[in-house]
Amino acid sequence: MSDDSAREHTSEQRARPKVLIAGASIAGPALAHWLHRRGAEVTVVERAPALRPGGQAVDARGVTKEVIRRMGLDAAVRAACTQTIGAHTVDVDGNVLETFSVEDDGGDGFIAEIEILRGDLSQALYDDTRDSVEYVFGDRIAELAQDADGVDVVFAGGDRRRFDLVVGADGLHSALRAMVFGPRERFVRHLGHVLAFYSVPNEFGLDRWLLEYQEAGRSAGLRPIRDATSAMAMFSFPAVDFDVDYRDVDAQKRLLRERMAGMGWLTPGILAHLDDTPDFYLDQVAQVVMDRWSTGRVALLGDAAFSSSPMSGQGTGLALVGAYLLAGELAAAGWDPEAGFTAYERRMRSFVEANQEIARLNARSRDLAGSDADPGIDFGGEWFGELVERAINGVELPDYAGVTDSGAGQPITASAGS
Repeated sequence: MSDDSAREHTSEQRARPKVLIAGASIAGPALAHWLHRRGAEVTVVERAPALRPGGQAVDARGVTKEVIRRMGLDAAVRAACTQTIGAHTVDVDGNVLETFSVEDDGGDGFIAEIEILRGDLSQALYDDTRDSVEYVFGDRIAELAQDADGVDVVFAGGDRRRFDLVVGADGLHSALRAMVFGPRERFVRHLGHVLAFYSVPNEFGLDRWLLEYQEAGRSAGLRPIRDATSAMAMFSFPAVDFDVDYRDVDAQKRLLRERMAGMGWLTPGILAHLDDTPDFYLDQVAQVVMDRWSTGRVALLGDAAFSSSPMSGQGTGLALVGAYLLAGELAAAGWDPEAGFTAYERRMRSFVEANQEIARLNARSRDLAGSDADPGIDFGGEWFGELVERAINGVELPDYAGVTDSGAGQPITASAGS
């Protein structure tokens, strides 16, 4: 290699922006995929020692399916889907009251055609990026200081490194958000409900249909998963105040037993497996509401920035679409953080707000369950259909023609959603 070629090669290497992502669930690896394709050098740090398996089922609807296609992951994601073909709401004796099919609304209805356990989607995203992205498990950001040219990061394990940009994709309880933007109380809005999920043996005769029973604002359900010998238990209950530490699993299990006591249907049998499950999860139904998702060279993505809560059914969609737009806008802006972050927020804001509104309406409908004092919400109205359409397809996906693309995944071409 000549001296001139060597200098050009070194210049190119130096020009590659170094980006640190906190969080390796869904938003983080998805962003890592797109940042790498756009030419960045990416590191993902995750405080857990490994990927977390299981978890609730998450969905991909509307424009999110196009993002998955552009990632080249459509086949892998569909192969890992739960294969749920519909849902029944039932009475205390198991009689069917209402039925929803996976074919409703073109596969974008209550049961989405792409429905996958959070852990399985996380694994697919990790497998897709593990050879091109640096992953650091069992560590976290302990200190962070930014200046006009970069961000100095001290990791809890003692390592010190400098990055051009840092993105927090570390969930509802984001440590990076608290470190850079302020305490969680400033941004987290509790919607008055708590959700719990955990796997149980399929001793209930569950086939490919989800079952849900509701009683006085509470619900219990069973969801099929790919392993037909197991099922995913689901519970929700109202809780105006929620002060249980999200890391205290024993306290969470006690709370769940207390709040579901006396509930009929299959509830006692499902709760009998509470101490045996390997993947228990319980948390408040909450949203993150922020005026800005960035400051300087630090930005937020996914639940850390704009959690819509599980009651929107679109948390994963927001994460995947947000990852595509954040990486694309940064690259289109020549990696200028102010321009890139501003464009990302401008494109995402209406999409986020529509999904958060749907979640608030769903939470309110549960508050009104069994109440004679309020007629409830007219979910059959034209206004709601328009809101749902905005929440599923109401965001543009630019092709980013002329922006670096490593060529991984499917060609980025215009689609109906862009």
